[in-house]
Amino acid sequence: METKIVKINPESIDEKCLEEAGQIIREGGLVAFPTETVYGLGANALDAQAAARIYKAKGRPSDNPLIAHISSVDMLDDIVANIDDNARKLMDAFWPGPMTLIFKKKDIVPDGTTGGLDTVAVRFPSNKIARMLIEKSGVPIAAPSANISGRPSPTTGDHVVEDMNGIIDMIIDGGHVGVGLESTIIDLTGTPTILRPGFVTRKMIEQVIDHVEVDGGILEKPSEDFRPKAPGMKYKHYAPKADLTMVKGQAENVAEYIEQAVKGQNAGIITIDTHMDLYKNVSDDIKIVSLGNSIEEVAGNLFGTLRQFDEWGVDVIYSEVFEEKDLGVAVMNRLNKAAGYKLVNV
Repeated sequence: METKIVKINPESIDEKCLEEAGQIIREGGLVAFPTETVYGLGANALDAQAAARIYKAKGRPSDNPLIAHISSVDMLDDIVANIDDNARKLMDAFWPGPMTLIFKKKDIVPDGTTGGLDTVAVRFPSNKIARMLIEKSGVPIAAPSANISGRPSPTTGDHVVEDMNGIIDMIIDGGHVGVGLESTIIDLTGTPTILRPGFVTRKMIEQVIDHVEVDGGILEKPSEDFRPKAPGMKYKHYAPKADLTMVKGQAENVAEYIEQAVKGQNAGIITIDTHMDLYKNVSDDIKIVSLGNSIEEVAGNLFGTLRQFDEWGVDVIYSEVFEEKDLGVAVMNRLNKAAGYKLVNV
């Protein structure tokens, strides 16, 4: 398949390109597009065959549900069975934006989109290109991240081209995304529960509704028979080609352990700005990358850094861990899955 690749400036959007992309969606094709979190691989959320093409293109397990993206709150009425007060409060506070809500679905949403569940995950993105594409399509767009399943999620158009060129119909390159981690997912079909952490944190949510639970599997390895209610809950995700190990402890002890571990290896190290000076005894051929200093910078740079290590062809990666607080919970959720929960305490 020949993939059409178009670059669109989010400040000066070419509507003709998006009209063409919308037609591809309506006709059952696949279009990758930017959101404020990561790039999505889109298809008509109301077309089971189109959803099946997403799973095939990504190599994604069919029990891993997709998220339906909408361009207005009015579109919810067509696809969800009930919108309660908690949902309305959260929508008012965080939509459009990096938050996904899970509702009981209407029959119009096929099981192929929801992984066979009677619920549907819905997001209203703030990215202008994403919203206009949905409008031009005239249907909700089912869109997981636009990468081969298991690989780090794409945060640039080049990442999407690397994974999807020749596999899908169109790639819309809208530049680097802002957040860099997938949306927070909240299940509203019972007690409000965070199923996947993201930029919208538990603290932020509980400023809007009285209480939200956190799924126990967010930072723990799920069992083989676990049935995921949301994307990213069960399978190994976000993984680089190299073997990734997390190292936890005092910064000086972590650096000392990693310095010994990388000796004689084709290795990479993930750290932050203020810890760079701790790695004075590492040979010049070791790739050391700082994700920044703030947790927001760490979140925004994580996936791109994992892909950079792939380009460098390192064999092993050692990463410092980050405080499991606020946005750090989301960062560690992604690191845990990328490392296959491989952790050393020092």
